[in-house]
Amino acid sequence: MRRIYFLLPSVASAKGIIDELLLKRIEWRHIHVLARPHLPLEDLPQATLAQRTDLLPALARGTAAGGVTGVLAGLVAMAFPPAGLTIAGGAVVCMTLASMGFGAWAATMIGVGIPNTRLRRFEHAIEEGELLMMVDVPKDRVEEIEALVKSHHPEADVEGIDPTIPAFP
Repeated sequence: MRRIYFLLPSVASAKGIIDELLLKRIEWRHIHVLARPHLPLEDLPQATLAQRTDLLPALARGTAAGGVTGVLAGLVAMAFPPAGLTIAGGAVVCMTLASMGFGAWAATMIGVGIPNTRLRRFEHAIEEGELLMMVDVPKDRVEEIEALVKSHHPEADVEGIDPTIPAFP
């Protein structure tokens, strides 16, 4: 799957494009619209928290950092056990899993407050009142969908594609 970005001037333009995408069998769940706060999007498919923020990259970083920290803490505890305790591999695994969980939780709490870094290039246009439409399509249909939008909606600016989309867009 690839994510195609379009900048659109109005809600009416977005509705027209969505209607055509649905006729071309692009599922509703693969279309996401992002606009400035308090702009009424009516019945357009709004971007979720995962698309608007750095939630997923933060989750990945937090889980990895927590896992590494847990493994290191477990190995140190195994090498230098407290007096009278025997620490084996099970304790290292438990410490690793607990640290991964804590790292994931802490990082996602931070990640939901940070705007999506992939969308930074669109911030100015969104603040000016344009709508950002993100459409996830199979990689063999990217050119077809771009051509469809360009030919029927000259007001839409095709802003390129992401080489991959997150596992949980």
